Amino acid sequence: MDFDHSPKALDLLARMQDFMDTQVFPAEKEYDAYRRAKGPQDHTLPPVVEQLKAEARRRGLWNLFLPDISGLTNVEYAAIAELTGWSSHLAPEAINCDAPNTGNMEVLHMFGTAEQKSQWLEPLLDGSIRSAFAMTEPDVASSDATNIATRITRDGDDYVISGRKWWTTGVLDPRCRVLIVMGKTDPQESVHRQQSMVLVPVDAPGVEVVRALPVFGYADQHGHGEVLLRDVRVPSSNLIAGEGDGFMIAQARLGPGRIHHCMRALGAAERALRLMCERALSRVAFGQELARQGVVREQIAESRMEIDQARLMVLRTADLIDKVGAKGARSEIAAIKVIAPRVALRVVDRAIQVHGGAGVSEDFPLARMYASLRTLRLADGPDEVHVRSVARQELGKYTRG
Repeated sequence: MDFDHSPKALDLLARMQDFMDTQVFPAEKEYDAYRRAKGPQDHTLPPVVEQLKAEARRRGLWNLFLPDISGLTNVEYAAIAELTGWSSHLAPEAINCDAPNTGNMEVLHMFGTAEQKSQWLEPLLDGSIRSAFAMTEPDVASSDATNIATRITRDGDDYVISGRKWWTTGVLDPRCRVLIVMGKTDPQESVHRQQSMVLVPVDAPGVEVVRALPVFGYADQHGHGEVLLRDVRVPSSNLIAGEGDGFMIAQARLGPGRIHHCMRALGAAERALRLMCERALSRVAFGQELARQGVVREQIAESRMEIDQARLMVLRTADLIDKVGAKGARSEIAAIKVIAPRVALRVVDRAIQVHGGAGVSEDFPLARMYASLRTLRLADGPDEVHVRSVARQELGKYTRG
């Protein structure tokens, strides 16, 4: 394994660090003040984000997630993704590298037709619109994607979509223009050939955003929505790839995306560790700084060691994807999807403990970070699904033919 970066990647990393220090971190208070003034039910974008986007483009920090545009390997982009995780509600969008847009752009880049790319991919790459990914459903166990019940039925030159989705991230944002919807086109096909993906404009007749879904009481700016699709009609040209390709597309979409998620999670953990150390050095209890208390020192050391271990595993996986592709790194991708969020949550939890009551207040970002990171143990498949995958592939090594 070689985790060294090219001169171009090192330059981008340095520029990204400077962008975080001089632009993103100073913008956090303005962002939070705007959202507090608007209230949790408002999902308009704080103007400071558009200012950050313009500055990021000026600095050449734009669409770095896509290798065909950035020229970066997965290992090289991983370091940048980690930096954005220090301010995950601001930095990823500022450089047009935030979920679910990145995954949707990857899908269109890999599988979209020329027409689909012109209509949807180009404005997404430009950052002028947003998108959402509608797969999870409230009425079935969506941890098994073959359970998905939404129907996509061919009717002449159209498809008609009916179903109910939820946790459709980003659909509450007024800039969201299109959904990538996963549903069944042929329930009689083999299990992994029943699903397809289709592009559905948010303003299409029959699309109804039923409600917003806060996470632990936090309503993020993009919003997570429950969406009702009631006989929504779209042209057959909105189908992505072919009928029955939905499961294959989902797997291709989630491979590199999990590297991004995991590195952002570790960036959040690094910020939590810094806050923990600063708090421990500034507070006195029982006659001495918290940093002199053995139990606090142990929490700091455990956090440092766990973050470094998890990062090495994620980078190893990124290196494997660069060399053999996501399909050849399935077990490693599944493993890091479990490891990184768990580590990040443990570190944030320790930081909250060291902060005492302040840790669960809005005076520090720790409570919001915990709420956001906890969803990662469910998003893109719960831990149990990935553990099952790792076990199945490990046992496969010893199964006699």
